Amino acid sequence: MHTTNYFDTFIAVAPDTSALQAMVPPARTKASVAELTYRLIAENPYRHTSDDVIFTVWADRGDIPEARRLSAREEFFSHGQPCLRSSDLGKRYGWGVHSNAEGRVALVPLGSVEYERFASGATPEGVAVAVQQAMRSSRG
Repeated sequence: MHTTNYFDTFIAVAPDTSALQAMVPPARTKASVAELTYRLIAENPYRHTSDDVIFTVWADRGDIPEARRLSAREEFFSHGQPCLRSSDLGKRYGWGVHSNAEGRVALVPLGSVEYERFASGATPEGVAVAVQQAMRSSRG
């Protein structure tokens, strides 16, 4: 079984992001992956793991019925999936993602004191975290 979960890790915005500060992804008629991911994490900080978020967004967009979600999740993670480093939240919208010791995630806005602390490798409480960057949008 594959996983996208990180532990005690901060995913900083991509080095080539154009975001100067965090922005909420725009609402669309059919919600985008970024919009659904943002909503799920922002409304429930440190409640879900990355696996929970990525699968739920995929299942919601695919209209997978609740009764099929357990078996669909097993199938979904039977092969590798892109992690939150590839999310537009860190590539376009200026959001860092902190995964705590249990692998549960929360959003951290670019430009905040909290973001700077995490990006320097520590939580606001002084606990060390690994720092990864979101994936670049371009290959350059």
